[in-house]
Amino acid sequence: MIWDEKKEKLKEIYERFEVDAHEFKKDAICKIGCAYCCTDVGNVDTITLEGLIIIERVNILPQSLKPQIEKKIAQNRLDKEKKNIARCPFLKEDDTCLIYDIRPFSCRQLYSIRECRGRGPTVHRQAMALAKAAVRGLQRLDDTGYSGHLTFILYLLDRPDFRKFYLSGGFDPGKIAKFGKSHRLVINRFAK
Repeated sequence: MIWDEKKEKLKEIYERFEVDAHEFKKDAICKIGCAYCCTDVGNVDTITLEGLIIIERVNILPQSLKPQIEKKIAQNRLDKEKKNIARCPFLKEDDTCLIYDIRPFSCRQLYSIRECRGRGPTVHRQAMALAKAAVRGLQRLDDTGYSGHLTFILYLLDRPDFRKFYLSGGFDPGKIAKFGKSHRLVINRFAK
């Protein structure tokens, strides 16, 4: 499957989840500027396919903003390697998302029907089951890629040798075995 086809399939999975989870999410109290999941929860997962879309966006950011975002991504990766909770690098000062329209599924699936502060989001069990099914669909779509924390995936994709191999359809988990294991990346092809 070519790159553009995969991007379309990705959108279809997002849209299907939104339709299927609408009844659960309609009473969510989340609103613009609510960033608990982007700060205190501290783990934004993605698949390599979503990571490529994010990199495309970063590459077209204004030159005045791009170095700041790249620095935030690098700092987030270092914080996460130390197992610290870290603010999402794409969260702006006003607690809105710089990449909201292309945010990964791990962000799209989150909502809460109660105030999150101090206890985390409250979601419906059925919506979580729908989200798990969507994640399996995403991993099947990105079957030569990986899943894991956003900045770990972006770090891999920033390596020209890895990105070229991945974009060519290459699949060799041995090439990233040490990094993958130490950063708890999942091989999409073998995910359950």
